Amino acid sequence: MNKSFPDAAAALAGLLSDGMTIMAGGFGLCGIPMSLIEAIRASGVRDLTVISNNAGVDGHGLGILLETRQIRKMISSYVGENRLFAKQYLAGELELEFNPQGTLAERIRAGGAGIPAFFTRTGVGTLVAEGKEVRSFGGLDHVMETGLFADLAIVHAHKADSEGNLVFRKTARNFNPVMATAARVTVAEAEHLVEAGEIDADHVHTPGIYVQRIVHVPHPEKRIEQRTVRPAPRMEDA
Repeated sequence: MNKSFPDAAAALAGLLSDGMTIMAGGFGLCGIPMSLIEAIRASGVRDLTVISNNAGVDGHGLGILLETRQIRKMISSYVGENRLFAKQYLAGELELEFNPQGTLAERIRAGGAGIPAFFTRTGVGTLVAEGKEVRSFGGLDHVMETGLFADLAIVHAHKADSEGNLVFRKTARNFNPVMATAARVTVAEAEHLVEAGEIDADHVHTPGIYVQRIVHVPHPEKRIEQRTVRPAPRMEDA
């Protein structure tokens, strides 16, 4: 079964609706499904709940959906590099469900595995635990966290075959594989698209059974996050 579509808009056709929940793979700007994010922006869908480690940066990644105010709520771990995110959140215009990073990853993994909830020591006695059930195991308190499952997952892969088997490259692997398992429909963009059988089975990170649609994105822009805290020294001063 060939699951490939000609472009990102076609791959998302019929899947988007106001108020839906979307998982977006990536970590910072590494391994983000940018072509699919741009197609979501172009669709005009609104009131989205987006599950992602972070919200991109200003003007790139999920940051472009903040600009158009298409995101109503973020379920995230790290949001410190996006001024617009902070502005909207502090103004009460954006909801935030904040998670320790490991807890976020495990909530997604649990959702994909059909596990409704689990207990962890992370966050006990902090704001993270407020309003959540706490139980003692082995004399130590643990807070209950629920699994996450989305209407749609969008992920970025290094390579895909026509049946949806995915291979991720280096740190771009991050949240992408686990998110691909935790949604009703998963759409993957891939830098390289090959025929079924061309990927060694031992090299597959995400089996095609989890992936319903694929779009080939052969030359994605790969930005590098940089933060400058002081001017770089001049060569003559070095």
